Amino acid sequence: MKNNLEIPKPSQKEVKYYLKLWDSLENYTLQESSLEKLFQKTYPLNNNMDDVLIKVCALNDFYSTNIFSPFTVAKHIVALKIDNNLVKNDLEIVNKIANVKMGGGKSRNFYSFATKYCSHHKPTVYPIYDSYVERILIYLKKMDNFADFSREDLRSYVKFKDILLKFRKYYDLQQFNLKQIDQYLWQIGKKYFPNQY
Repeated sequence: MKNNLEIPKPSQKEVKYYLKLWDSLENYTLQESSLEKLFQKTYPLNNNMDDVLIKVCALNDFYSTNIFSPFTVAKHIVALKIDNNLVKNDLEIVNKIANVKMGGGKSRNFYSFATKYCSHHKPTVYPIYDSYVERILIYLKKMDNFADFSREDLRSYVKFKDILLKFRKYYDLQQFNLKQIDQYLWQIGKKYFPNQY
């Protein structure tokens, strides 16, 4: 990580600025509204292979989550019978969705995808994890020590959500829901820690 970064301290003003910026990004806002319609109105349940497969494919395409076998992932989600878990706001279901047995008995961990899958069902309950959010949280921990956690803790969904709640409280951002916090963190993570291709 670069040491000479000057990232503005998280504040209500900063979050509002980035939320306004988010609303101006037509490709992201339309992508999100179409996924919201797909997950919450068109196919809200996860007990039908056709419904789940189209949701997996849409998320995989929009977010480039590298699911190379959407059918296998969709079959895994249907088999887990996750609808009651989502109703109960069960955070443990995210890591269960993430761990998929692929062909040849190999397991893959699609953790970022699983957070997105649950988040699109319940955006204010299930925050999204991705590499940008990870990088910015680790940076802010080093700068301000807002919570005690390791990089591995971010991969345990219960701990990840707890870290985000501590982040929100530490910086006095309780007026924002977890979806808004996610949109803020993702944008600053992308801005200050872009992927190197």
